[in-house]
Amino acid sequence: MMSIELGEEYGGTGGSFFSIILAVEELAKVDPAVALTCELQNTLTVKLFTTYGTEEQKRTYLPRVAKDTLGSFCLSEAGSGSDAFSLKTRAEKKGDYYVINGSKMWISLAEDAGVFFVMANTDPSLGYRGITCFVVDRNTEGLHVGKKEDKLGIRASSTCPVTFDNVKVPETNILGQVGQGYKYAIGMLNTGRIGIAAQMLGLAQGCFDHTVPYTKERVQFGKSVFDFQGMQHQIAQVATQLEAARLLTYNAARLAEAGQPVIKEASMAKYYAAEVATLTTSKCIEWMGGVGFTKNYPIEKYYRDCKIDKEKEGLMILLHGDGINQGVIMTPDEIA
Repeated sequence: MMSIELGEEYGGTGGSFFSIILAVEELAKVDPAVALTCELQNTLTVKLFTTYGTEEQKRTYLPRVAKDTLGSFCLSEAGSGSDAFSLKTRAEKKGDYYVINGSKMWISLAEDAGVFFVMANTDPSLGYRGITCFVVDRNTEGLHVGKKEDKLGIRASSTCPVTFDNVKVPETNILGQVGQGYKYAIGMLNTGRIGIAAQMLGLAQGCFDHTVPYTKERVQFGKSVFDFQGMQHQIAQVATQLEAARLLTYNAARLAEAGQPVIKEASMAKYYAAEVATLTTSKCIEWMGGVGFTKNYPIEKYYRDCKIDKEKEGLMILLHGDGINQGVIMTPDEIA
């Protein structure tokens, strides 16, 4: 489940991108945090190595991440969340190695990760064109993973600060090319949004599937709650929205697998699936009545878990010209 699309020669299953989306959706029906781990490992860690890694990097890391090693993507900082290109972490060249200094926040899977993709700027004078991606092993001296955040939801998946104090990284550990990290980040986050959409879709469907049978068992005024027409209207509306979110997500996955442009479709799928998850989980708590507000049933957990994906992997906006109204979503090639 951690290397679905990876070729068998590296220890993967040789599956498809669409298979990743289906797996994430099914896992999220039970636990969205587990689904998130699967999604990040497949759409970020494995994809980064297979797309931009050297043959030596692939031979070194892919068998590990296919078997027993989680990867962690270190991009966000205190002052650069959605505006990811304003990061302050620096990488200074010293002969045949780089020294990284800086700090990251809200880093998913950091508590358990064995390898980190660290975005750092090698030439601040170039702005975002100096951002470079470094592969850093967990046991590298100077890399410190902070305390796990005490989050509202997705609690089984760690989110931690990560600091870099004179972390020495060989030049051979650069992923891809110097100064191209911003392109890699955008490319991965674009397809990653489809994975987030699948996570939200599965979460909403799992919550819905738990709740509807209860409405048939819960009796009020002499008949099951499900038999009231007002309830049936609400359930039908949510079921329709779930199916619409599924079609948006599957269509984006189909386009990505075919190598077609997918920025708009991925963003729409992620946005709409997150909206539907919020609506579905809220409605399910109402349908459950008082017990929906308790921890005796998993409905309140779905409700808490869905809130994170209003924040994760948001739109990267570059502003140009005179004002904010001219901000646009851009592809890696358009930025280059």
